[in-house]
Amino acid sequence: MTNHSETPGSSENGDISQAAPPDRAHRTPHAGPGDEHQVTLRTPAELADALPYLLGYRPEDSIVLAALRDRDGRGRFGGRARLCIPASPDDWAGAAGQLVHGLVTGSERRGVRPEQMVAYLCQEPGRGETGRDVMERLRPLAQKLRVECGALDIPVVEALCISDGRFWSYCCDAEACCPAEGLPMGPPGTSVLAAAATYAGIQVRGSLSELRVRMLPREDAVAVEQAAALDATAATLVSRILDADGRAEVAEETLESAERIMRRLAEAPCVSGVPAEDLRDDRLLGHDEAAALILGLQDRTTRDRAAAWMEGDEAAPALRLWRALARRCVGPYGEHAAAPLTLAGWVAWSAGDELEAREALAMALGADPDYLFARLLHQACNEGLDPESIRRCLREGREGGEGAADEDAHGGPSAGREPVRPSTVSASGDRRRTRPPATSRAVRRPRGRRPQAGRRRAGQSTGAKGVASAPETGGRGPGDVDGSHESAASPTSHT
Repeated sequence: MTNHSETPGSSENGDISQAAPPDRAHRTPHAGPGDEHQVTLRTPAELADALPYLLGYRPEDSIVLAALRDRDGRGRFGGRARLCIPASPDDWAGAAGQLVHGLVTGSERRGVRPEQMVAYLCQEPGRGETGRDVMERLRPLAQKLRVECGALDIPVVEALCISDGRFWSYCCDAEACCPAEGLPMGPPGTSVLAAAATYAGIQVRGSLSELRVRMLPREDAVAVEQAAALDATAATLVSRILDADGRAEVAEETLESAERIMRRLAEAPCVSGVPAEDLRDDRLLGHDEAAALILGLQDRTTRDRAAAWMEGDEAAPALRLWRALARRCVGPYGEHAAAPLTLAGWVAWSAGDELEAREALAMALGADPDYLFARLLHQACNEGLDPESIRRCLREGREGGEGAADEDAHGGPSAGREPVRPSTVSASGDRRRTRPPATSRAVRRPRGRRPQAGRRRAGQSTGAKGVASAPETGGRGPGDVDGSHESAASPTSHT
């Protein structure tokens, strides 16, 4: 099991007896011999209770697949994959195929093909609905999942619907153990599995929406003031960044300002609760300061140098700053959020919080599907790579007095030379040069005072077929894999 207190459990956090289908009798889970962290799950109730511990959070409006693999005669959890339930039933077949094939392909790539599956459908009732109505409405979706798995010779040993505090089994209609009215979920944190997870240091977060809201643009009265500050700052700062000499000056000003604000955040008094923490940070960041940082970070070389604040005492205030800046990318400046969101995702991943990392990087790709740094980090995180190789590159650049992406010292092109070519780090940890940024891409210009019709802001969904453009690449569009999320284009798995 993972030893990080805010990441999902590994594939070793539970097992299911494989000698027979899940027993309908309500047996008590127990630890395996000689392994105090193993918990055997035998009943639908135990499987339903296990879901948030498999993911590390409580899923909403989700299809979840958990792969099982054989070990010593037991089916142990392997990859876990999640996808938003498409609003239209016409999209259910495509979503089921995408999720099943993505999970199986990812597992095979890691050398462990799933042998069985457990499926979950999680959705709260709509207006006038009951939990049972939700279960019946989603029954065709459960069947499509079973058909897709069956086509790959992978049986679904249990399929559960969780809604309105109750659960139902699609695989059992025995009234004695799976009554038509469903069974109530146990109080959170009261099961044997919950106790084992707590002992192992695993915490279950509320939901992904609660995590994303910390990085979504503000929509209150402050947003109007921030948009005005961005407009005013852009009028002077963008032209400086597009100038060879001015670009280097702006880079230094941006980094110095970020360091100053990080110290301010680090010295701020503690408050209780996540909303209070974010409100405190917002109050410590002025509109003009935020605008200058947001625009300054659009220069990729500057952004890469800022990515070196990733560990030690710098990591926590840096993450708070990047979240706060993402919340200030309001109105027509929504695309500018790609830079602070990518930095937030990188710091979170570097600090061991893969859940927030995947969400932040997915939101960055939602803000700008072509943002290469976010795409490469997202893929590397999804593939379960060790971020140490990337940290090493950033440390080397920092110790050498230049950013990780700098080709010349201190960033910025010299007169008469080609502009600095920012590099990114590939999923394998290698440094790769990219083409020189065109001026139109080096610094973004807002697209007028109002967002264009049909544009999505970070955090909105695109449906089952969304790919990198979906801000919830970790969930609402192309699916996510909890334990290791998918690449930007399709779901994969963690084994």
